[in-house]
Amino acid sequence: MTDNILIQLRNVLTEDFDIDPDIVVAEARIYEDLDIDSIDAIDLIVRLKEISGKKIPPERFKEVRTVGDIVAILSTL
Repeated sequence: MTDNILIQLRNVLTEDFDIDPDIVVAEARIYEDLDIDSIDAIDLIVRLKEISGKKIPPERFKEVRTVGDIVAILSTL
């Protein structure tokens, strides 16, 4: 399950945010390594809801630091 989420997340980050898929790994830091800013983070939340049908509560997304954190949240919703 988490592998599928990671693959979908990698696709979103690659296609929508023009991020090299090779650096989208569980340990990658969202803000530092992937250069996602606060506006991009909002766009990412919206896009993840579109593809997963799951809404990430904003208070949970504030805890996100890595790609793995996003995968963990999505796998528990």
